Amino acid sequence: MSDDHVYLTLAEGHEDDTRWAYGTGFEDPLHGVDTTVSEGVDAGELAAECVALADDALVSAQRLAEWVTRAPELEEEVALANIGLDLLGQARLLYSRAGQVDGTGRDEDSYAYFRDAGDFRNVTLAELPGGDFAFAIVRLLVLSSWRLAHFRRLVTHPDPVLAAVAAKGVKELTYHRQYAAEWAVRLGDGTDESHRRMRAALDGVAPYLGELHTAHDARDELADVLRQVTEAAGLPLPVYRPLPGSGRAGEHTEHLAPLLTELQGVARAHPEATW
Repeated sequence: MSDDHVYLTLAEGHEDDTRWAYGTGFEDPLHGVDTTVSEGVDAGELAAECVALADDALVSAQRLAEWVTRAPELEEEVALANIGLDLLGQARLLYSRAGQVDGTGRDEDSYAYFRDAGDFRNVTLAELPGGDFAFAIVRLLVLSSWRLAHFRRLVTHPDPVLAAVAAKGVKELTYHRQYAAEWAVRLGDGTDESHRRMRAALDGVAPYLGELHTAHDARDELADVLRQVTEAAGLPLPVYRPLPGSGRAGEHTEHLAPLLTELQGVARAHPEATW
């Protein structure tokens, strides 16, 4: 399978020429959306889902930000930064919705900056250290494919706000997945060294795939993407070796706390500061 074939297959149904949703259009995705919690929607469950999805996005965005000045090329630095900004935008909308419906009235900063690691509900794959570029690409491929599958389901969620956030996110995540897939094929089918690093990255991600399957039902979609991309790249499919514990239950690796210290340091040192 050629690079172009993977590109076209994964982008099927998304013919918009826009490559990066962030920065190419600033329309408010919630404009005109009724923010009232719909009848039959459990506000507590809705808030919990919004927080978990926002935590995934925020932590992933922070890891992607670490590639600024470190990516192999300037173009890739800009691309990874844009992906991180897309995810940050999703996190902000989701945190705001959680604060509207959970009865606390908290704003997005309260969720992002003033919770400790044990209060975060992101999946553990998102919080792992960046490693090399191959690992960053494999993780991005897995997380964007997994999140995209879930957001496609959420487009029909009975909560109109979550459905609107998902609709915007589907466009963004389609390009995140596409970007990662192209690089995965390029590296896997490249030099002996790039191939070796991609195999190592797949091995590094494999133990965390089981948690994704329990967080929401996207097993088939994720497996299909990984099959397409690894076949095109001449790489083996990762073998699932699930680890105990779950970030969704607040059980995190030792890597999350220092990441949050870096993320939250200024806000906690100057909690009432304004521009």
